[in-house]
Amino acid sequence: MFYRPEDGHGLPRNPFNAIVTPRPIGWISTRGTTGDNLAPYSFFNAVAYTPPQVMFASTSTKEDRGDTKDSVAQIRESGVFAVNIVSYALRHAMNASSASLPADQDEFAHAGLEKAQCETIDCPYVAEAPAVLECKLTQIVQLPGEANFVSFGEVVGVHIRDELLDEGFLDITRYQPLTRLGYKDYSRITDLFSLDRPG
Repeated sequence: MFYRPEDGHGLPRNPFNAIVTPRPIGWISTRGTTGDNLAPYSFFNAVAYTPPQVMFASTSTKEDRGDTKDSVAQIRESGVFAVNIVSYALRHAMNASSASLPADQDEFAHAGLEKAQCETIDCPYVAEAPAVLECKLTQIVQLPGEANFVSFGEVVGVHIRDELLDEGFLDITRYQPLTRLGYKDYSRITDLFSLDRPG
């Protein structure tokens, strides 16, 4: 089949997210005037090595946040955020934190998660997360579309749980990172293989 997104796809559900898979999940924690917030975003990735930088995109709104959602609203206030990596063991807590709660309700508490305090920024993170990236906002870019905002951050601190390191290498099979697929589907990474780059 072929379709133009502007004309619609004619399928039971939009296949776009099912095509662009798997996607890592950026579990974004923030702190603002209304309190602490935690929410998962599957439009997330690393975008540069030096200095290390990441991005995530928020694509909808909440009535109590005007043109965006809690995460972007609080990053506008504070200029910082943390990216918590989601392990398979944390899948249910991650899903619980995706609930659309009022701005002053804490998703950490809602999902039954313990908080820890970042080292380099004033922000909480998920204490049980296998790895965490502490980020300082570099810019927020509005994409075409009413509520499409991409937040870019420079990574200024990195947490890795010691038990996940094997001879100095991060062994992701020890925590099995969760990935977002299309529709309501997720997967976890359990098997690896290596390829040597030509030349």
